[in-house]
Amino acid sequence: MSGQSTGSGRFAAGVVPVAVPMAVMLAIGLWGLDRGGMWGDESVTFQVAQRTVPQIWRLLHDVDAVHGLYYLFMHAVLTVHPGEVVLRLPSVCAAVATAGLVAALGVRLAGPWVGLGAGLLYAITPMTGHYAQEGRSYALVAAGVAGATLLLLRAAEAATARAWWPYGAVLAPTCLLHELAVLVLCAHALTLALLRVPRAVWSGWGRAAGVVVLVLLPLVWVSQGQSGQVAWLVTPGWDSAGRLVRHFSPGPDGMALWGALALMALGLRTRRLAAVALPLLLVPPGILMTVSQARPLFHDRYVLYSLAGASLLVAAGAGRVAGVLGRLRFDGRRVRVGGRQVRALLGVTGVLALTATFVHQFPVHRQDRSAAHRPDNLAVVSALARRQMRPGDPVLFVPSVGRLAALAYPKGFRRVRDIALRESAPRSGTLWGREASPAQLRHRLASVDRVWTVAEAYALDPRWSPRDPAERTKLAVLAEQFTVREQHARNGVILRLHVRKTPAGTLTAGAAPAGVGGRR
Repeated sequence: MSGQSTGSGRFAAGVVPVAVPMAVMLAIGLWGLDRGGMWGDESVTFQVAQRTVPQIWRLLHDVDAVHGLYYLFMHAVLTVHPGEVVLRLPSVCAAVATAGLVAALGVRLAGPWVGLGAGLLYAITPMTGHYAQEGRSYALVAAGVAGATLLLLRAAEAATARAWWPYGAVLAPTCLLHELAVLVLCAHALTLALLRVPRAVWSGWGRAAGVVVLVLLPLVWVSQGQSGQVAWLVTPGWDSAGRLVRHFSPGPDGMALWGALALMALGLRTRRLAAVALPLLLVPPGILMTVSQARPLFHDRYVLYSLAGASLLVAAGAGRVAGVLGRLRFDGRRVRVGGRQVRALLGVTGVLALTATFVHQFPVHRQDRSAAHRPDNLAVVSALARRQMRPGDPVLFVPSVGRLAALAYPKGFRRVRDIALRESAPRSGTLWGREASPAQLRHRLASVDRVWTVAEAYALDPRWSPRDPAERTKLAVLAEQFTVREQHARNGVILRLHVRKTPAGTLTAGAAPAGVGGRR
């Protein structure tokens, strides 16, 4: 009986702290998953993943090579059913796995209670929930990094050459999902230094890391030629660092934020856990922010995987507070940490603290389940176009990236004519198709008396001066030859109906009469 009880206790200590955070993360991830619309980046995943493999491969030679493996993976996923929920399910599953892996790291480094707390903290942090419901690769990368970190510890303890193969086998595809995940190698190197591992461990890790870098080099070489895709990023400052701190905390302000920071500081005293969590938390964001002072590459989502380090440190700090409370003397009598009453009291306190944190953040979670909280909602744009445009109406996308709405939700644009499109996106190997030259655009627009524009708000600002000659031609012709008759705005996108100032076919001074080369 005693052996059975011990085995059952070990099972509970190992499984429950991992399973509970996974269940909580699954509930949060599935909550409001079908929010009724994709935004721009998700629509890119959706429409690219539905192309044929040769079409995807052709696209990657010119753009988005950094997401190539993810697009191919999603091509297989969307073959099952091309829908918004299916698009986001891999990210939900990845977030669930990450919550479990963070918990497993905590169990391994500081015990089941710390593991349980770390997994739950990771699950209830709003940043986790945000990317768990996004049809992009970032949640998958976070899962890969958490898994590789756990395999790092196992390989370091095993100290055999064979033990490093799983580590490399997980980390290599993780870095191929997004090349900036390679920064975790620097974090892992610092972890090994802080743990003071023997030379044999360094040798095994060095070979595995070398293989990962070699596998990644072709992607780095290709993506360097596509660096214009991140030209919109700006140099990060102290405001970026502060925003990242708030995003990594289970509470973005007030007592929740300062309490989390205080617990992180206490968590540093759990040295073995801190040796893993602190480099994971600080090294990748620190390197990326430093490099971005010369060449902007930083965005919060690129270092989502570092959030696991914050959750581990906060949970470790809470564990130390619990240990101190368990050693307090009442009426001169010492209360043991292992006592059932103390364990129950501390457990209830922890549950209440986590519940209060989630309740405090509930409005943020709920807001995040609304499509309006994303940068744009292409489903709304498509629905508006369907209501306002007549069959056969010409439509002009300003800039051409606005065509993503028609690619993601073609029903709204099925009856209209894309007047600027020269070659479709899949056939041209581009994200949103090839457009006519400036001369061709002028010729096409000269043949119509009315044209709809689907435009981002910034594109209609008179101060906006696009580099692309075709975009400048669109704006120039609209300003010179058309006037706005009606306008509709939804979610940052504006639909305008332009009508010709002098209708096509109207005679002007010196024009030929109808029937002698004139135009009606």
